[in-house]
Amino acid sequence: MSQTARYHHGDLHATLLREAAVLLREQGIEGLSLRRLAERAGVSRTAPYHHFADKNALLCALAEQGFRKLETLMQEEDLESEPARGLRRFVHAYLRFASQDPEQYELMFGRTLWKTGRPTESLTRVAHGCFRRYIDLMYRPPLASRLPPGMDPLRLAQASWATLHGLSRLLLDGIYLDQNDMEAVSDQAVDLMIAGLRLGEDVTGG
Repeated sequence: MSQTARYHHGDLHATLLREAAVLLREQGIEGLSLRRLAERAGVSRTAPYHHFADKNALLCALAEQGFRKLETLMQEEDLESEPARGLRRFVHAYLRFASQDPEQYELMFGRTLWKTGRPTESLTRVAHGCFRRYIDLMYRPPLASRLPPGMDPLRLAQASWATLHGLSRLLLDGIYLDQNDMEAVSDQAVDLMIAGLRLGEDVTGG
């Protein structure tokens, strides 16, 4: 089936997002434009504007896609049966998520959208929903029952996610180039999280 025939069947939006993600990985945020996207997708220069009002809207859609992937990653983890081991797996998976597509990760959490851009309502809703999923993952039973008295689950979630983000930035910025070093640091971070959740008896879990 030709490109034109496929697009007439209504999948141009998905095609544009897919090609935009490739452009983002290859050329970064600065190298991504609706004109280059049209050329890569093999459509007219005006075609992308029927799906994205401007570059900001396209970037928001790409970031939204990233948050949905991250939420799916969270849904795959089970912290109920083996909290410490599950937490360790999740931290490692989070770092892989960031390192495998650094341009997308930068877009999701960087200043391009959240400080100098205009995050769409849809992106804001999905991003906040992703954080709520993180709170559910980390601080629902049985983990919630092990929190120290007076500990605010929301603040603890914010602090632990900040730790994950900091580790990711160290990795993406090239401060830790040795993967073994990064894994050792991330394991130490997991141990600290476990200690905060009073899961010390399981801290040696692999």
